[in-house]
Amino acid sequence: MCQPRALPALLLLLCCPWGSASALRGQIVGGHEARPHSHPYMAFLKIAELGSCGGFLVAPDWVMSAAHCMGNITVILGAHNIHEPEKTQQVRGVLKYHEHPEYDPDTMENDIMLLQARDSAGEEGPAFPQLTSKATLNEYIQTVPLPKTGSDLPTGTKCTIAGWGLIDEDRATNKLFETKVSIYSRRKCVLFYPHLDSGMVCAGSFHQLKDSSQGDSGGPLVCNKVAQGIVSFGYDSPPGVYTRISNYLPWIKKVMKK
Repeated sequence: MCQPRALPALLLLLCCPWGSASALRGQIVGGHEARPHSHPYMAFLKIAELGSCGGFLVAPDWVMSAAHCMGNITVILGAHNIHEPEKTQQVRGVLKYHEHPEYDPDTMENDIMLLQARDSAGEEGPAFPQLTSKATLNEYIQTVPLPKTGSDLPTGTKCTIAGWGLIDEDRATNKLFETKVSIYSRRKCVLFYPHLDSGMVCAGSFHQLKDSSQGDSGGPLVCNKVAQGIVSFGYDSPPGVYTRISNYLPWIKKVMKK
């Protein structure tokens, strides 16, 4: 059985049948380097012993990502070159992990997680080295809106994905890359993924195979400036499968109110 959390930070295939789907750790094939800080909501999640994932800031003290990215996470905000100590970067620890209670690592259902940063008024100090303050918003670090309703995304909707993963099969990048994808109809997507459920949405390129592989797992699928999906899993060619955020709005609101 495949274990997504134990796999390295590179593009993974669905190495097993549906019942053991593997997660994508990140690849922007055929994309291009993003204009620095043009995606100020992006978060780089450094995961101890497991590599990295993407994420995105939805409130000053909340980062959203994929549940399969669970681990000992350090959050880096405001980055473009993740291997450079840029002055724009803010490094944050995690106070609490909120993995969806019905997340299934075998089928990748409910692949969504919220990370809560430590409020600056909370208890900090040497005894709590990983519990740091919530993000300071500025031109380099901003939140991205979530969908307001559970309505489905129209087929053909243009969206953007971004990440710090591989840019081809054996070449990594330290800088944020991006590419454009379009929403697939559910009718077409089930031809690739017969067990697609209501909490998933497909996106990819209709014309080129090379420009639509996924960005870092846990990163956002942004359509019309709204985060509509979370990079979840897929094959090494389009379409990819994303957690459909609008399907989880009640759970998201409940967790963030706590």
